[in-house]
This record gives sequence, C-alpha cells and structure tokens, in this order.
Amino acid sequence: MIGADDIRRVAAGLPGATERLSYGMPGFRVADRLFARIRDEGDVLLVWCAGLEEKQELIAAEPAKFFTTPHYDGHPTVLVRFSAIDVPELTELLTESWRLRAPSRMVAAFDAKQAVPEFP
Repeated sequence: MIGADDIRRVAAGLPGATERLSYGMPGFRVADRLFARIRDEGDVLLVWCAGLEEKQELIAAEPAKFFTTPHYDGHPTVLVRFSAIDVPELTELLTESWRLRAPSRMVAAFDAKQAVPEFP
C-alpha cells in the first residue's frame, strides 16, 4: 500500500514536476499541466491514461484497483486505490501519466537519459 509521501517522492523524481493544490488536494503538474492528483477521499489517486480504451481495459482487468466515477466519463483518466498498489506500480503509473502530459521535448530528453546506462 502506498501513501501521499510515496506519491510526492515519486512525482518529485520526474523532470519538471511540481506540486500545487488542485481542488484543495495535492496535485502534481508538469509544464503547468496536471498529471496526477490525490482525490478528496485521501486514498485515491487520479492519473491519465493513453485513451478511453486503455481506461476501460484497466478497470475491466482489475476493478479492485482501478475505477472511475460519472464525473470522469469520457475523460482519459482513471482512479487508483492506494491500498491496491505498491511503490513500483505507483512509479509506473505516475511515469506514464507524466509522459502523456509532459512536453514532447521533455519526454524525449527523459527517454534519452533512461537509455544511457550509468557506470560507477
């Protein structure tokens, strides 16, 4: 199970990520575009998907983990229960959401850095 501190730590590790309140709750942005937000419930995270098809696939495959509400119908975002994911999956979800919302040049620079192995 993850918590708000895990989300902050992972989000802060993404290039250009900033934290700013969104609807009174912690929101995470890149180039002033929201890529994740902790919902009012306090144990639910909103992230972006590649599209509505991916959103429906996630919900259908793991409804205990992923869900939506009528408010998000027709929007490529999915809600994630904190209790259903661990830090590696959180990292994957936040990174993918960041990639979908970040400027293409920033994503390309991130990808290039990830492709280069680090040597001691």
